[in-house]
Parts: sequence; C-alpha cells; structure tokens
Amino acid sequence: MFPEPPTPGPPASDTPPDSSRISHGPVPPWALATVVLVSGLLVFSCCFCLYRKRCRRRLGKKSQAQAQVHLQEVKELGRSYINKVQPEVEELEPALSGPGQQVAEKQELGRLQYSLDYDFQSGQLLVGILQAEGLAALDLGGSSDPYVRVYLLPDKRRRHETKVHRQTLNPHFGETFAFKVPYVELGGRVLVMAVYDFDRFSRNDAIGEVRVPMSSVDLGRPVLAWRELQAAPKEE
Repeated sequence: MFPEPPTPGPPASDTPPDSSRISHGPVPPWALATVVLVSGLLVFSCCFCLYRKRCRRRLGKKSQAQAQVHLQEVKELGRSYINKVQPEVEELEPALSGPGQQVAEKQELGRLQYSLDYDFQSGQLLVGILQAEGLAALDLGGSSDPYVRVYLLPDKRRRHETKVHRQTLNPHFGETFAFKVPYVELGGRVLVMAVYDFDRFSRNDAIGEVRVPMSSVDLGRPVLAWRELQAAPKEE
C-alpha cells in the first residue's frame, strides 16, 4: 500500500501586511530620560534669561541712585566750602568788645549747694555748706582739692573753713557754721562762700565764689539753694 500524497494548502498572498495591525512596543527608558533632560534645560534657560534681565534693571536703578547721591554730596561739599570761605554777615561774631578788649568765653566753674537759717533765740546765722559739683580742675592731674571759706562782709577776718577734700570735683562737705550777728544788722551784710583749691607748696587758688546779700534773703524759714560759682580773685 502506498501513502497518500499531502493535501496542498491555500495559495500564499502577495499583498503586504496591513500597517495598522502592527502593534507598537513600549518606549525605551533612555528616550524618556532624554525628553525630560531637554525639557529641563529649556525651562532653566528661560528662567536664567529672566533673572539676568531683572538683575540688569536693578543694577541700572542702583547706579542711577548712587550717581544722584554722589551729585548731592558734591553740591553739599561745594556749599560748605563757600560758607567757610565767605561766611554770612550774621554769622560773624565781633572779636572785640570795646577798644582793645577781647570777649572772653564764659568758663564753667561749678556750682555750690548751701543752706541758711537764723536762730532767733541765740541770735546766730547758721550757714550750711552741703556740697559742690562740676568744679573747675586746677591741678595738673585734671582734678582739685577743694574746700570752702565762709565769711560775712564787711568783716572778712571772722571766717570759717571746711575740711579739704582730696582729688575731687564733686565734694560733699556737710558742714554747718554759726555767725553771731543781731538780726537787725543782717540786712547790711553780704555772705561770701568762696571755693578754693588747696595747694601744699604754694598759694591756694580760688576756684569761684557765691555772694548772697542778706537783705535779699527771707530768714523767716530755712533756705536751701544751688548757686553757680562766679569768678573770684586768686588770692588768700
């Protein structure tokens, strides 16, 4: 027995396959990474360009402001130079007061705190020398050794003195002195409180003094006051 011949299949078609039927595979990772990188570079380039434009605008405004400030400083410098070279007439102070006399600046000598009271029973004027502050420095070290001399004019021989306070311009004395004077005679007296700088090897220098006409004082009640020191002769 002989085998049967094979049955022929359908004839092959010569037409190409339909492209719409071909299925696309997944996108490779390197392609996605490339797209993301390119997009990031584009965004960064745009942001960098905007930032440079803003910086240029700010620098331009700042340079203009600095130029205006420098111009204003130059103008002020020119005005000050003109004022120094040619001051106004109102700003000129007279150098002389009277023929051949120069105006002396007021010197700060300090001030003194004192108290006054009258004891009608004993007929005594009680003078309290309390403290001084801001005294002028007469020593080389920038300080003074102050003490206070108290007397009633016209009798200069009857006087009292406080203790000497070493190297201070703000001494606290806290001392009280009594002058036996009838009340009816006080109106013609002048109380003098002179502050001196003690010097062991030379004459004591007068820092300043306070003069109080007793006719201007109401002794019906105790008096407590501060007075500025006035210039006094530098002699014992």
